[in-house]
Amino acid sequence: MASSSSLFTLAASLALLSLVTLSTCFDPTTINYNTSAVGLNWNMGSATWYGAPTGAGADDNGGGCGFKNVNLPPFNSMTSCGNHNLFKGGKGCGSCYLVKCTGHPACSGRPSHITIADLCDGGICLDAPYHFDMAGTAFGSMAYPGRANELRHAGRLAIDFARVPCQYPGRTISFHVEQGSNPNYLAVLIEYEDGEGDLNMVEIMESNSRNWVQMKESWGAIYRMDTNRPLHAPFSIRMTDDKNRKLVARNAIPANWRPNTFYRSVVQYS
Repeated sequence: MASSSSLFTLAASLALLSLVTLSTCFDPTTINYNTSAVGLNWNMGSATWYGAPTGAGADDNGGGCGFKNVNLPPFNSMTSCGNHNLFKGGKGCGSCYLVKCTGHPACSGRPSHITIADLCDGGICLDAPYHFDMAGTAFGSMAYPGRANELRHAGRLAIDFARVPCQYPGRTISFHVEQGSNPNYLAVLIEYEDGEGDLNMVEIMESNSRNWVQMKESWGAIYRMDTNRPLHAPFSIRMTDDKNRKLVARNAIPANWRPNTFYRSVVQYS
């Protein structure tokens, strides 16, 4: 008969082995481990998916927010269209959510971290208060390992979701000067804002002025400034979120700016 100490050692070894096995079952790119799922305000919604089964949704790896290359880090194809209550006329662009499903045998019940990158504006997106039309990769991430295709074949799912702060470790807010910008017209995409506040206002200051001028919302996460005179660079950008927190990126867009170019600031919401 085994001693009580040897039985205890065996049980501890088996428990440790189960933890090691469990930790290798989940793809860490689908979970934001910096965000605790405990104590969040979970809501009920629905989800579908579109595009390639293991793709980023939109064929151009972008979408209605104007983001570029969402198939690459930091988005990693973990993106979704949101219906009007999530997209919020573009103010919801870049907002982050944890999503999980439990009502299908392939659902793991573990939360996946996704980012709103597009608008879902018809059919399936109009008959629910909150609907996510996810990239195939994001949708499949809610499944048990090896069962992503089974979950994608399920079609529409009931899900739980919770708004969480976005986190882009090592990245500061970036500005992309859009194609078509010229001395009299400046269109800027803003992305990689940490936190959970939506941008409520974006202002610009020219190098020859001390006044902030509000930029117009163009579409998605793109704001524009158009005048009947040449604009004077470098440009500073001031962002105000829906919690009235202001953040200034001084001379964020340089004097020698060019269209279709990214400019990284040195500021970030804390």
